[in-house]
Amino acid sequence: MPLILMCGYPCSGKTRRANELKEYFTQNTERKVHVVGDEDQGIDKNSVYADSQKEKNLRGALRAEVERKVSKDDIVILDSLNYIKGYRYELFCLIKHTQTPHCLVYCLTSTDVSSEWNKGREADSQYTQEILDALILRFEAPDSRNRWDSPLFTIQQKDSLPFEAICDALFKRKAPPPNQSTQSQPLSSTNFLYELDKVTQDALMAVLESQKTSVPGDLISIPGATEKIELTRSLNMVELRKLRRQFISYTKMHPTENIGQIANMFVQYLNKSMH
Repeated sequence: MPLILMCGYPCSGKTRRANELKEYFTQNTERKVHVVGDEDQGIDKNSVYADSQKEKNLRGALRAEVERKVSKDDIVILDSLNYIKGYRYELFCLIKHTQTPHCLVYCLTSTDVSSEWNKGREADSQYTQEILDALILRFEAPDSRNRWDSPLFTIQQKDSLPFEAICDALFKRKAPPPNQSTQSQPLSSTNFLYELDKVTQDALMAVLESQKTSVPGDLISIPGATEKIELTRSLNMVELRKLRRQFISYTKMHPTENIGQIANMFVQYLNKSMH
C-alpha cells in the first residue's frame, strides 16, 4: 500500500509529523503502519552526512527497507531528509514498479528555525553546525510539477496536517501506471542482452571522448539516443563503469520491449546519477 515520503531540512519536524501520521492511520484504519528512518539504522548522523559514500550507503539501506515493507496492506512512512531529487525519483520508480500510490509531506522551515531546533536537542542527537549548514545548502526542494514530487503537501511550523487530503491522495488516487522502464517482463531474447551491453559500452566511450573537449554545462550526444547527457561534472572511467553496471543490473530485471529506447534510458539514468 501507499508510501509517504517525509522531506525537509534537518530538524524541521519530520519525525514529529511522521509520528502524527502513524497515530492517525493506526486509529482510523485497520492497516499496519511502518516508519522507516535514519534512527532505525543506528547511525552517527554527523559521521554519515560528512562522508558521501556513507550517506549513499544509508540511502541504499533505507530504500531496501522500504522495498521490503511496501505491500498491498501496509502503509510505509519514510522518515528521512529525502533531500536529493534523484533519490526521490528512484523511490517513485519503486512505487511505480510495485503499483502503489505515494505522496510527499514537505516540512517547510527556515534555516534559523532548524538551527534553533537543532540546538534544543540532546547533545548526542544534534547535528554539528557545519553538517547542518552543508545539508541545508545541498537541499533540493520538492516541486509539485515533478511527477515524483506529487501529490505534495507543504506543512509549515504551525500548520495542522491535512489528514483527510492525505488519505484521499493515498487511498482514492490510482497508482501511477508502470511504463516500459519499470514493468517487469521476461527476457525474451539474447538480442536484448547484446544490445544492452553494446549500447551502454558505446555510450561510455562517447562520454569519455567528449569530455576531452567539453566543459561542465555542455550537452553530450550518445549514439542511438535522442536525449543528451548534461555534463554537470567530469566522470572518470571507474565511476562510469560502476554506473553502467548498476544500470545493466536494473534493466535486466525490468527489461523494455522497445530495444531502441535503451540508449535514451541510459542517458536519463546518467543525468539523474550525476546530480
